[in-house]
Amino acid sequence: MDPKGLDFDLDTILAGLRTWVECESPTHDAAAVERAMDLAARDLALMGAAIERIPGRMGYAGCVRARLPHRHPGPGSPGPGILGPGILVMGHLDTVHPIGTLAALPWRREGGKCWGPGVMDMKGGNYIALEALRGLARAGIATNLPVTVLLTPDEEVGSPSTRDIIEAEAARHRYVLVPEPSRPDGGVVTGRYAIARFRLEAVGRPSHAGARLAEGRSAISEMARQILAIEAMTTPDATFSVGVLRGGEWVNCVATTCTAQALTMAKRQPDLDRAVAAMEALKPIGEGVQFRAIRTVVRPVWEPDAATMALWDRASRIAASLGFAIPPQSSGGGSDANFTGAMGIASLDGLGLGGAGPHTLDEHIDEATILPRTRLMAGLLATLD
Repeated sequence: MDPKGLDFDLDTILAGLRTWVECESPTHDAAAVERAMDLAARDLALMGAAIERIPGRMGYAGCVRARLPHRHPGPGSPGPGILGPGILVMGHLDTVHPIGTLAALPWRREGGKCWGPGVMDMKGGNYIALEALRGLARAGIATNLPVTVLLTPDEEVGSPSTRDIIEAEAARHRYVLVPEPSRPDGGVVTGRYAIARFRLEAVGRPSHAGARLAEGRSAISEMARQILAIEAMTTPDATFSVGVLRGGEWVNCVATTCTAQALTMAKRQPDLDRAVAAMEALKPIGEGVQFRAIRTVVRPVWEPDAATMALWDRASRIAASLGFAIPPQSSGGGSDANFTGAMGIASLDGLGLGGAGPHTLDEHIDEATILPRTRLMAGLLATLD
């Protein structure tokens, strides 16, 4: 199958993607993410997919799982009419952009680029994956293996409510394709660093900040000291950063509580394990205060293995036939491929669109990457066996 011959129209793809991007879906707004899931579920249903809605939990939205029609069970099928291990296309529909971001970052096409909240990370990649499947169907090309699409609601916060679903679904498949954004050089991701998140809690002693300042012990001051100490722990082996700081209720009251979130990332699992131990060993710095770091979610290190590199080799040859290269690389920043890759399932990440500014008000995609990456995805889906 030559993916160069598939019929894809740039303007049609962008018109559909715009609908997704203009449906804002920040992780912590479950209703908004559900609206984005509705759009995707409808598009998948129009493609003939069998749609399942998996209820959310922990305050997050649910998932969409869509099984595409397939004429024959895959190799190793457990029985007649039961699909065997196939291809899992996996992506998230949540974004970091709060509702209202469209006012500052509206959908815009200019100079070969398209802007919008979540357009690069990762609604654009998800949308071209569906377009690749539509293109194969239009051409009457059946995939060798059954295809499942899994869309999740909480990747941007570490997938706390969906890791079990991701791992259970991935275990039923031979390959996992993740259309997260491509690397700046057009490369794809064959490994990712390990990541751990923490909730930081400081507790002080209240007093009137104007009349009895000296009697209080500020939780905010304690958190400030801890932030400097935590970020100073960064080494070439592990990084530490702190964000999402909240503390105090009244400026004329010495703050009793302060919370923050911390992130540590390492290229190797032993380095992450040491970083986690260092965080959990933190003690109060000031007098008369309490402090603790509580581990929340962890993404295991994903190191490229033979199965993943064989999958990359297949994708690389398809890309070369289309006239571009997709160098493999391990990457910082987590994705749900951390889970599937660490399970030993052949996983290829970074198959989405090129662009710049993810998680910022300059988030955009390069239009020139859309058709080549859609054809690459279609070629992989059609030829994997």
